[in-house]
Amino acid sequence: MIKRLSFAVMIALPAVAAVAQAPMPAPTYVMKAGAGDQYEIQSSRLLLTSTKNTKLRSFATMMVADHTKSTADVKAAAIRAGLHPAPPKLDVMGAKNVAALRMTTGTARDRLYVEQQKAAHQRALVLHQAYAQSGTVTPLKTTAASIAPVVETHISELSTM
Repeated sequence: MIKRLSFAVMIALPAVAAVAQAPMPAPTYVMKAGAGDQYEIQSSRLLLTSTKNTKLRSFATMMVADHTKSTADVKAAAIRAGLHPAPPKLDVMGAKNVAALRMTTGTARDRLYVEQQKAAHQRALVLHQAYAQSGTVTPLKTTAASIAPVVETHISELSTM
């Protein structure tokens, strides 16, 4: 039984590895980057309406500015590559996260915002690093490579909260 299972795993691993290394299509990268930015912008604007925490207020202001810029950068790169990107919109997870923030208030909202930001920035870092490494559209690869260090800075800031 164990031999059969081991043999099955050995056969399946190359297929799994091939799927894991398949480059993400450029339109998918643009859509995911835009959705992530929209979450960052909308959640940060919402937090700015209520937080009394000066450190969070400063961070949220930076999120709005930096993610507005990255949205513009990805759009410009997509256009240079001959793509016609749709305006970015929240994905399902982003919409749920913003809705959860709307349902909380005060320091509970502050804590939830930080928790969500940590998870969202980890996903963003993986997205941008992966596209920078294995994407197929040069202007988008270059843009992804320039966004990843900014996301790393955000993660560093979040680690102090």
